[in-house]
Amino acid sequence: MISRRHFMQGLVVAAASPTVSTACRANEFGTVPLRPDPQRIIDLPDGFSYTVVSRAGDTMSDGLKVPAAHDGMAAFAGEDGRVVLVCNHEMHSGFTEHSAFGTTFSEQPESVKARVYDLGGGVTPGAGGTTTTIYNPATQQTERQHLSLAGTEINCSGGATPWGSWLSCEETFKSPGTAFSSGRKIIRDEAHGYVFEVPASETGLAEPIALKAMGRFEHEAAGVHEASGIVYLTEDRHHGLFYRFIPETPGVLRDGGRLQALAIDGKPSQRTHNWSYKRDMDVGDALATRWVDLEGVDSNVNDLRLRGATAGAATFARGEGICVADDVLVFACTNGGPHRLGQVFEYRPSPMEGQGNEQDEPGQLSLIAEASPDSLLRNADNLTMAPWGDLILAEDTWDHCGLVGMRPDGKQYAIADNAYSNSELSGVCFSPNGETLFVNIQYPGLTLAITGPWPT
Repeated sequence: MISRRHFMQGLVVAAASPTVSTACRANEFGTVPLRPDPQRIIDLPDGFSYTVVSRAGDTMSDGLKVPAAHDGMAAFAGEDGRVVLVCNHEMHSGFTEHSAFGTTFSEQPESVKARVYDLGGGVTPGAGGTTTTIYNPATQQTERQHLSLAGTEINCSGGATPWGSWLSCEETFKSPGTAFSSGRKIIRDEAHGYVFEVPASETGLAEPIALKAMGRFEHEAAGVHEASGIVYLTEDRHHGLFYRFIPETPGVLRDGGRLQALAIDGKPSQRTHNWSYKRDMDVGDALATRWVDLEGVDSNVNDLRLRGATAGAATFARGEGICVADDVLVFACTNGGPHRLGQVFEYRPSPMEGQGNEQDEPGQLSLIAEASPDSLLRNADNLTMAPWGDLILAEDTWDHCGLVGMRPDGKQYAIADNAYSNSELSGVCFSPNGETLFVNIQYPGLTLAITGPWPT
């Protein structure tokens, strides 16, 4: 297996070359086209198959229903080769009938209600959150599944931590009070727009503590730099920021810390979108960075990104998934680029990341890929690093969302295609042993386990 650091170094050099054309829509593993799925769920290459791990509406081990809208997800090592999947569900309080509680919330015991973040006046509790699934790859069976975070909203993506937990991010900014959505009355008892931590070992509902020091904004994903314990965060807004959270105690996020936003050294308030005729940055550029301190990170006004930009932070076109590979972070911006078909960035931390002398050797931001009408990849969202050293990117586009691999030389290839619905693919991650690829089809709400002759 190639080193992940080597992958990133090679990709930055190779990214300046044109992306692969649509004529290369054959699978790189054997140049075999994807075959139509007779079950009409997902198309895969010959030799590959899938198992349905989780399905919205099914009854779980705790008696609740699997919520709809499967989104971000991570895989952890369980006992005796089993895999523990912690999965977000991107739902708000207006769709309680598709939540884990359905219409039975009032009937739940007080011990359950005590672990629900937003009770919604007992009528419309937060319908988002996470489920935890124990999957046995040897038997291809789901052995247990339960609700592990309740009462939150629009849990879009997040990220795994090195200490064995999942950071579930709310992609929303809602305040307490009564509101109406699609003719539905919604009651909110709590503010939303936070990160919540769910231990992978949790066998019931996790304590729903909003990590307010990590900021209140429309969070997307999180990635932890293991060497420093710093958490990096994306924001799903057209002019969002790229954040980092320096914890007071590494590995103990509830102890608080400092929130900062990335800026380009010498270029205050730099855009990275490339939306205008004059490019903001070129593919292959490696720009020195600095970090802007943010104040009032738990504001009741949704202006953190605006204040950050005014203070000099760079802005991005809808920050999405983050992948951590060794010391390097890769993140996607789903509608960046001149055609608004997406970009992929790399952030290479300083050797002194987060320390007072980091500007002696500052971190670097690079644009490593930019989609176009001629590229295979469109509107990258969640992403992960494959065991063999390629990036695997899930698409959130208007037609045939798929999984696209990107090699160190910049070439792209098809791994899977959802030809049967308009649903995005999300939650892409590998089992700890690298033999199973998990992915979500957000609607109607499925988790799939894909196996086959992966590269070695």
